[in-house]
Amino acid sequence: MSSKSFKFIIIGAGLSGLVSARRLMQQGVEDFIILEGRDRIGGRINTHSHIDLGATWFQTHHTALSELLGALDINKFRQYTEGQSIFIYSSMAPPQYFKNDQNNAAFRIEGGSIDLINKLALSLDKKTYLNTRVTEILEDGDRVKIKTTEGLYAAQKVILTIPPQLATQIHFSPALPHNLKEVMSNTHTWMSNAIKVGITYDRPFWRMKQLSGTIVGHISPVIELYDHSNYEGNKFGLMGFVNEGLRNETAEGRKERIMLYLEKHFGKEVRNHNEYLEKDWSTDIFTSSQRLNSVYISPNYGNPLFEHVYLNGKVKFSGAETSSVHGGYMDGAILSGNNAVDKFNG
Repeated sequence: MSSKSFKFIIIGAGLSGLVSARRLMQQGVEDFIILEGRDRIGGRINTHSHIDLGATWFQTHHTALSELLGALDINKFRQYTEGQSIFIYSSMAPPQYFKNDQNNAAFRIEGGSIDLINKLALSLDKKTYLNTRVTEILEDGDRVKIKTTEGLYAAQKVILTIPPQLATQIHFSPALPHNLKEVMSNTHTWMSNAIKVGITYDRPFWRMKQLSGTIVGHISPVIELYDHSNYEGNKFGLMGFVNEGLRNETAEGRKERIMLYLEKHFGKEVRNHNEYLEKDWSTDIFTSSQRLNSVYISPNYGNPLFEHVYLNGKVKFSGAETSSVHGGYMDGAILSGNNAVDKFNG
């Protein structure tokens, strides 16, 4: 079987992969393609009806992201936190109200997180192959052959950006070192256990009640909820994380429990929504594996083994989980995407 050959092949059209593509072009390299298993670009950045159902927030110390937004002429804005926020610590106790620290606010991307993906992808349409799932990566002399569901490809260098745990499903020849495979298997995939909910409205009725839209309660149907209105102030919504205990409920039953909970704290207006959106990342085969782990503390990302190049200098791992700095965040994905290219071309 003949293969299409390139200097570089990037596996994964999420943030890290698109950043690597940008870095290659900045260095004058045009001979590359991106292979993506999904039917869309963006990976775990996923925005619908102005609701970010994947990566959303960042802070001032995430400088790589801030620099990239500036370079792409994308604006950021502060997460809305004005008014009273609600903390639920016991089903037997009344809610506690508190004010957010306005000096420690998170930021969002003005057009939604997907705006970053769309800007990065502007010149990559003909270089991005969707619905192309990688099954094998085989060293073949001075090249690497990549078997996919859509045919065979070859490259001198490969940047593999999919989550390490999912990368264990790919057959490598020669085999990866045993210690690396162990690390890959045990590296938690960011977002893989999350269920996000987004609800859109014609008006921000919670603000009119001097509420910030923030509710935190780890025993509640929604463990975290935030105002998710847009920068322009003409689209309004609430977005947050659903308690994983509701995963096995029917969609209708889960929605009703969530709406009852929000109605209790925000009032009957929560029922007057335009759209109700859910994204259970555990059902996304390009994010989650059968080894679903619920992690409630920051996982240990950026194992030093991911810094090495494998298959005799031809394959480099990348992605948010591989970054030793801000691993699991958009910032880490950007740092790893740039680092992968620099490791080959530096």
